[in-house]
Amino acid sequence: MTTKEDRLLQWLRDAHAMEKQAEAMLSAQASRIVSYPELKQKIEEHLAETRRHPDMLQSCIERRGGDISILKDLMGRFAAMGQGLGGAVMDDEVIKGSMASYTFEHMEIAAYEVLIATAEACGDVETVAVCQRILNEETAMATWLGENLGPVVAHPI
Repeated sequence: MTTKEDRLLQWLRDAHAMEKQAEAMLSAQASRIVSYPELKQKIEEHLAETRRHPDMLQSCIERRGGDISILKDLMGRFAAMGQGLGGAVMDDEVIKGSMASYTFEHMEIAAYEVLIATAEACGDVETVAVCQRILNEETAMATWLGENLGPVVAHPI
């Protein structure tokens, strides 16, 4: 039977892989944005935050006696690369990329809410604090994207 401690460790590994995927997706998206300077700047700011997340999560994983799944990280990077390449041929790529980012941010929010609840149930206050910090950053980005989808769509393509 899987314990809540086992689940927490597995979900931390999943979050680590998710953040590696987010990093690859944001990097690809930022590199192709030309005509939307505010969007590009915000994505680059969030990319800088996102690049810190795997290390923050890895410290939680190691403190719990685990290690990261290289296979999951690689699969996430390949998936992100495929998404990045797929968007390269669309004339509405920035809009579709913004929609994908908005969706991905909400998936991350849900993941961190689950991690926080599980870490609380395990009495792991350090993991709660790390995940809360990341959740705050993901929530801020999701809010910004939600507030700016309209202006991105209204911007001349």
